[in-house]
Amino acid sequence: MGQDDQSPADLEWRDGAIPVSRRFDDPYFSLNGGLAETRHVFLAGNDLPSRLAPGFHVAELGFGTGLNLLALAQVAAVPVRFTSFEAYPMSLAELARAHAAFPELADLAQALRTGWPARRFQLGQVAVEIIEADARQALPDWPGRADAWFLDGFSPAKNPELWGAELMAEVGRHTAPQGTFSTYTAAGHVRRALSDAGFAVTRAQGFAGKRHMSRGLRA
Repeated sequence: MGQDDQSPADLEWRDGAIPVSRRFDDPYFSLNGGLAETRHVFLAGNDLPSRLAPGFHVAELGFGTGLNLLALAQVAAVPVRFTSFEAYPMSLAELARAHAAFPELADLAQALRTGWPARRFQLGQVAVEIIEADARQALPDWPGRADAWFLDGFSPAKNPELWGAELMAEVGRHTAPQGTFSTYTAAGHVRRALSDAGFAVTRAQGFAGKRHMSRGLRA
């Protein structure tokens, strides 16, 4: 077993290029086009980049490969902040292998990997902080409030811990007025939890044959 096999992410690789979590039996990005999915679900789902303004704060549950961050950095034309909670971070070698699937992001991906060991770094216009912890423990004590949330844990059926009502309530509590969320899942219990957390939740067209995704606005 090599060093990469020892990372907390506990990966196997599908077709040699797509990282899959052994722990949750779920791929880290869409088999139908990970970058296109990120742009559809997390950027367009939060009306980005049109809402970006200096100081705008994006928060995320589930950093994974950093693909959502890379897509954000590619379109951010003003200084913004990004905070992501990740319990099982990849190694640098694993990130590099995953990033190879997205050649148009190569320069940003290299910059991400350069900053990765510090967990705080600058990526283009984006000031990044990675909180290496279980969000259920870390988010209640987080002092920030996000203007937009990327809710990108593994499937609720396989990773229910990251979609529970208590955690969704904390997402609501750590969202600025008129803040938003978006996520690929349209699972009923997730939608109800986010509604209870103070969001007006709506369904939108999903990505690549998936019927629905969810998005919401905090009053």
